Amino acid sequence: MPRFDPALFVLAPLVLFTGWATAPQEPRPVSRPETPRQEVVDLLHGIPVPDPYRWLESPKDPPVAAWMDAQDAAARAALGAVPARARFAARLRELAYVDSVGVPVKRGTRYFFSRKPAKAEKAIWYWKEGHDGEERVLLDPHTLSPDGSISVGVVAPSWDGRLVAFSLKQRGEDKATLHLLETDTGQRRPDTIPGARYAYPDWTPDGRGFYYTWLPTDPSIPVDQLPGYAEVRFHAVGTDPAADPLVHPRTGDPTSFIGAALSHDGRWLVVSISHGWVANDVYYKDLAAGDAGWRTLVEGVRAQFSVVPFGGRFFVQTDDGAPRGRVMVADPAYPERAGWREVVPEHPSAALQATQVVGGRLVLSYLENAASAIRIHGTDGRFERAVALPGIGSASGFSGQEGDDEAFFSFSSFTFPPEIYRTGVASGETEVWARIEVPVDPSRFVVEQVWYPSKDGTQVSMFLVHGRDLERNGENPCLLYGYGGFNVSLTPSFNAYAYPWLEAGGMLAIPNLRGGGEYGEAWHRAGMLERKQNVFDDYLAAAEWLVREGYTRPEKLAIRGGSNGGLLVGAAMVQRPELFRAVVCQVPLLDMVRYHLFGSGRTWIEEYGSADDPAQFATLFAYSPYHRVKDGTAYPALLMMSADSD
Repeated sequence: MPRFDPALFVLAPLVLFTGWATAPQEPRPVSRPETPRQEVVDLLHGIPVPDPYRWLESPKDPPVAAWMDAQDAAARAALGAVPARARFAARLRELAYVDSVGVPVKRGTRYFFSRKPAKAEKAIWYWKEGHDGEERVLLDPHTLSPDGSISVGVVAPSWDGRLVAFSLKQRGEDKATLHLLETDTGQRRPDTIPGARYAYPDWTPDGRGFYYTWLPTDPSIPVDQLPGYAEVRFHAVGTDPAADPLVHPRTGDPTSFIGAALSHDGRWLVVSISHGWVANDVYYKDLAAGDAGWRTLVEGVRAQFSVVPFGGRFFVQTDDGAPRGRVMVADPAYPERAGWREVVPEHPSAALQATQVVGGRLVLSYLENAASAIRIHGTDGRFERAVALPGIGSASGFSGQEGDDEAFFSFSSFTFPPEIYRTGVASGETEVWARIEVPVDPSRFVVEQVWYPSKDGTQVSMFLVHGRDLERNGENPCLLYGYGGFNVSLTPSFNAYAYPWLEAGGMLAIPNLRGGGEYGEAWHRAGMLERKQNVFDDYLAAAEWLVREGYTRPEKLAIRGGSNGGLLVGAAMVQRPELFRAVVCQVPLLDMVRYHLFGSGRTWIEEYGSADDPAQFATLFAYSPYHRVKDGTAYPALLMMSADSD
């Protein structure tokens, strides 16, 4: 795998930009290796589809590996020659090596949390007994391999905190293996479970075993078919994982995925089968009653359902009939939909993101104007109070137990470094549990939230971060970041790596594009499938607004996005090349005709559609960036960032 230099992640806009905070200069020509073309043309639904670079789909072939090495070397030579790079790399090292801490998880009387010491490369997991106990190392990834190639994935303590299930990954791969260790001694148990790529262990109350999602490790199974082979199993501590009993069989559908959750009291086992990011079916068992088969809670409804069992009832968060989300309650003895009762109605202006039971109350996490709000309700639905947050920003990781009043959460904003808070759900008393020291001065910068019209008149919100002395004279280097898909929300959060850009006089612009989850499921669906062009239109309209309002001009405007955001900036570049000076495209989808044939692509069909369908093919082919590149066009400077396994 090619090396990933974190400096490139942030420096890319800087090194591609030629007029950012110093005297303008002409970009130096980059000597790139030749890329052979082949005459490959498919006839899809009567339309010829050229694919001259299909030979690059085989990364293990020697010619492809050589091509990747040559491209990587050419990029590094060009970027390494930029005079400002060393200065920014030094500043990034200062920002990379600072302390950080995760939200603690309480199990029994013990607290588990991660912390990355300033000089460490990876986060280390710790635990302590009670509030005032001595911190002890639980898992240190630096000691797991001499070359640092092993990383820690999931960490799941048992309810009494005596055992911890954790996953390990090799060389950044998605593949993972589950292991067990004893908290008190730090000794590993012999239990080793391969096929744990999507496993999140859900422990029984007595700590004697857990449910998990398992994938086969047979290399003959095509990667794009693997999700259809996922199944739910149960592992009893100390037994041979190869004999773990099957709890729910595989679906056989590579476009869906399965996961299981066990209620805290161990009575209700709930299985969810997801169909993309828009719908899921839910089934359950009453383990106390010895249910042999599965009961259906909801099936075949094009909506999302998240179930929280508590007090013999199911609290169900859903967007069915409520695009911004609501909470209903169902009696598992009579699960028919007609018997469900609404306890917390849809909020008039906020989108419900998560529902939890902590301290015997409903803790509801919302987004209001793309910023966090947390509201406490009784289990009868009665509103009690809002959790006081330090300002407009992002609260995440709300962690607590259904019978314990104590809870934790993190908060940050663009100009507010992360802090971990401890709160009492009943009292509302909140205190700082951990504060992160970052070598930046956020007070030099301000945050605006603005609204602008998209191509069809839809109003879209956008966050702007810039120096207090910014003048709207069209001369400000601007980095426009976006995502717009899969119900993902871009909210105000702290990113220390952005500060070298801000300190150099740049500004950040982050619009809340359709396809995201900032304004509920209707906002998400307005940017998926045949409506995907709305996302690109929203992004292009953001760029046009920034220019029109005098914040910047095309010669000083760079765009960046990764994964679905890589598709976004790829489409923006080929649709409006004159609007940008630089493009940073990270691990993108660019061939929308064949994306579903690789990796987890089939699970994304609900979001994008498939070229196998004639109508969906027409939509995909119309915006697929790979197929919209035109010879002779003056495109912006482009930095493509990927890995050989992507």
